[in-house]
Amino acid sequence: MLKITRLSKRFGERPVLNELSLSLQPGEVYGLLGPNGAGKTTALNLLCGLLQPDSGEILVQGQPVGQATKRAVGVMPQQNLLYQSLTCAENLDFIARIYGLDKQETKQRVRICLASVNLLDRADTVVGDLSGGMQRRLSLAAAIIHQPKLVVLDEPSTGLDIEARYEVWELIRSLKQQGVTVLLTTHLLDEVERLCDRIGIIKQGKLLAEGTLDYLRQRIPAKEVVMIDTEDEIGAIARGQSYGFTPRRYGRDLAFWVPELLELPDLIQRFSGLPINSISRHAIGLDHIYLEVTQNQANYIPSRPEESTEEIPPLKAAPAAA
Repeated sequence: MLKITRLSKRFGERPVLNELSLSLQPGEVYGLLGPNGAGKTTALNLLCGLLQPDSGEILVQGQPVGQATKRAVGVMPQQNLLYQSLTCAENLDFIARIYGLDKQETKQRVRICLASVNLLDRADTVVGDLSGGMQRRLSLAAAIIHQPKLVVLDEPSTGLDIEARYEVWELIRSLKQQGVTVLLTTHLLDEVERLCDRIGIIKQGKLLAEGTLDYLRQRIPAKEVVMIDTEDEIGAIARGQSYGFTPRRYGRDLAFWVPELLELPDLIQRFSGLPINSISRHAIGLDHIYLEVTQNQANYIPSRPEESTEEIPPLKAAPAAA
């Protein structure tokens, strides 16, 4: 459905994308993650034809991005680009005409899309009178008014309360059920865990890791993550390493990758004699994977000055898509 090959873009002397390659299959929900400045928005702007790449290629349904692919792609930007003084129906009518829908088709699609986002009863409501959640749902309706095969969602649930977020998630799931391909960018990792078939993590314009959540979990050599609160972190790290535990830092929290599943009494026994305030066990989540990919975690671990600790190897990058 979508194939990006060796895509590069610079702004002046600053490289933003560096030979980015990825592919999306029909009906797939793909989550694109990365820190601020990683190149996600630039990649989306290139995909939508708002920018031109310095090199590389973007194909949608086998065709280069351009007029021929216009109706194949729908976009829901991070900021709502809706006319606040127009009604919901008038906004969708205007956007449908831009995509070249005739009058009869536009009338049908406006009604269908409003119903799909549960806003049919708000057809004649001025957009400025809608809640933030309703406006996000209307933005999604605008993205699918022309029945695209690929929908690009840039931070679709940013700023929404939990109820509105769940509504948007259900709409994304319904797109997948209809066979629509979805490219999703977000900073909400639980959103990606719940919705996405595959995940790509980029930094400084490069694809560092890619795959299903289960595949990415296998790239961390541990069965679970154990969090420890202690006043003697250096002592705890030395003790954990003596048992083959790999230390990691998540914010201010000290954690260990544990290569086997241990009950709490066993864990407590391993750290006996140290001033431990709490120990907790956690499944390996996307947050652990994301931080391992985007940060050099070895730099976050203190060691005793007199000891030479073995460097903790970073997560290996996934091969770039062909």
